[in-house]
Amino acid sequence: MIRLYAIPHSGYCAKVRIALRFKQLDWEELPPPGGYRSERYRRLVPAGNLPALEHDGLLIADSEAICEYLEDAFPEPPLLPSGPADRARMRARARFHDTRLEPALRALYPFVRPAARDPAAIATLAHVLSERLDQASRILSENAGMPFGLGDLAFAPTLAWIRALSAVLGPGMVVPPALRAHEARLLSEPAVKAEMAHFRPAVAGWLASVGVEG
Repeated sequence: MIRLYAIPHSGYCAKVRIALRFKQLDWEELPPPGGYRSERYRRLVPAGNLPALEHDGLLIADSEAICEYLEDAFPEPPLLPSGPADRARMRARARFHDTRLEPALRALYPFVRPAARDPAAIATLAHVLSERLDQASRILSENAGMPFGLGDLAFAPTLAWIRALSAVLGPGMVVPPALRAHEARLLSEPAVKAEMAHFRPAVAGWLASVGVEG
């Protein structure tokens, strides 16, 4: 049995769920005991981060490490190409998302609540995010034609969050055409399509919980 500690609206949790769906695996999903970053959860996962996965006596946190583990433990269908160069490109795509694009998105979260809005700060951060989106577009264009894989797992959830925040924080976060085209291809993948059917309502629900109507 695979056990996944996760929350519905987290992009990183969605990333792992897409990997699990793609691998056609069954899992039990649980909220973090005591709540996200609680002392009780930290006794289980010292860093307190989500998602975390338990399988065959192993407990591992960090979405990328989890997805790499799933690829090693359940190699079919593959999330990594066969050749070393393409495997490196796929991993680089994943790392760009996790270390460049998603942090630029995350920087906007403190301003979501209406009482915390700072138009100048939001405009600055939106500009940074737009630059990251342009960079992602170029990276994906340079690696066009690669099959769905590890480097694609998080893009659809992240773009869903970007659109949701753009709707409430104002324009300035423009998704380039090449990236929109890549997103359309991702949404044709059954694992992504199935996850997004649950993920988008979860994002809307979280925004509503903090007083934002999308």
